[in-house]
Amino acid sequence: MKICARLLTGPLTRRGRAASRYALLGWPLALAGFAFTAASLGVGIYASFTLIGLPLLAAPTPYVRRLGTVHRSRALRLLAARVPAPPPPFRPGRGIVGWTKSALTDAVGWRTRAYLLLKFPVATVGFLAAGCYWVAGPYYLTYPIWWEIFHGFTYQPHPGVSPVPVLASPVPFTSLQILSLPATLPVVAAGAAVMLAAPWCLRMANALDVSLISRLLGETSAERVRGLERSRASAVEDSTARLRSIERDLHDGTQARLIAVTMRLGMAKDKLRVRDEPGGGPDVGRAFELVDVAQKTLNEAMDELRGLVRGIHPPALDAGLDVALTTLAAHSVVPVDMVIDMPRRASPAVEAIAYFCAAELLANVGKHSKARRAVMEVVHIPGLLRVRITDDGVGGARLEAGGGLHGLRHRIGTVDGTLDVSSPRGGPTVVTVELPTDA
Repeated sequence: MKICARLLTGPLTRRGRAASRYALLGWPLALAGFAFTAASLGVGIYASFTLIGLPLLAAPTPYVRRLGTVHRSRALRLLAARVPAPPPPFRPGRGIVGWTKSALTDAVGWRTRAYLLLKFPVATVGFLAAGCYWVAGPYYLTYPIWWEIFHGFTYQPHPGVSPVPVLASPVPFTSLQILSLPATLPVVAAGAAVMLAAPWCLRMANALDVSLISRLLGETSAERVRGLERSRASAVEDSTARLRSIERDLHDGTQARLIAVTMRLGMAKDKLRVRDEPGGGPDVGRAFELVDVAQKTLNEAMDELRGLVRGIHPPALDAGLDVALTTLAAHSVVPVDMVIDMPRRASPAVEAIAYFCAAELLANVGKHSKARRAVMEVVHIPGLLRVRITDDGVGGARLEAGGGLHGLRHRIGTVDGTLDVSSPRGGPTVVTVELPTDA
């Protein structure tokens, strides 16, 4: 009974409704993708023996890739299926010949075409299963009510017989008619069977769809290995650059100040020494000035050392990322509303990167956005830490080479994280950082 109840009420939960919405709304998208892919392949193959055949076959590649992105986004939003985008992005060659060659040799484009062709039958099964659960199943279960309502209004071909019209028939598009109320009980049983079977069919169809997405629209094993190699190289480069920066700051800043302190203290010591010549008493006033300057220089060196320590590992993180980010938001120039949902802590490396990203993004909001208010969302979901900062500023933020956001993306890539920027002109600006918690 518990299993039956779980099956009947599963699609009514939030996750179940999202799965039904994915199946119902995904079928028209699947039909359009199937028609577009089949038509473009058919025309291209038919004309492949002419000069325009290969360009026609290659032309849909960018649009096919965009359709693949749409399907990945829908799976993430409605089914919580996180499938990384396959690298690299499409880079067309120069001229018609170069563009055609790059499009025809684009493996991601061909895998996406295969998905769009296979998606349609899978989406059809999911669409029918969701439709049976939400429409046909309830109709069958309540069929005796419809029979009572409609059977009295029908035409009676024989005396004493009241057939039900097609509108109330248990089988659509047929002339099957039920002649008595007890005869509706098999229809009710069929409705119960449909309500029990439809969730299974829907779940299997969506699972198969997600499997196709991960195999055809996501990274292959070779691409994953290359991505990990790039991440490792980026991590090594980032660590080397940070070490060089620390060494440079220590050598040019802190070390120079400590040497100056040592020299001034030596000079003060010399001024305090009693000399043998006449009038060679200690110069206390000058010694005091030297010690005072040495103390100020030492304080500056200590401040620089604290800054270096914060750059390596912020002490605020010792109390937890949520506390550190709340403190960071409290000191922001722009008022920040906090939304935090962190049932458990991530790894120290991920927390440090999340903290530095939040600090950099809040600094950008204060410097460039002209925003009046911002919102920071920190959400920990299974396997993922998401930091999202939204502001009501003027927008226009871009991921440009050499810019601050590009540097953040490089740093996030060292742990296989992602950075997404949405910043139309006029705002709002939404920057989303996603980091794997097991990094």
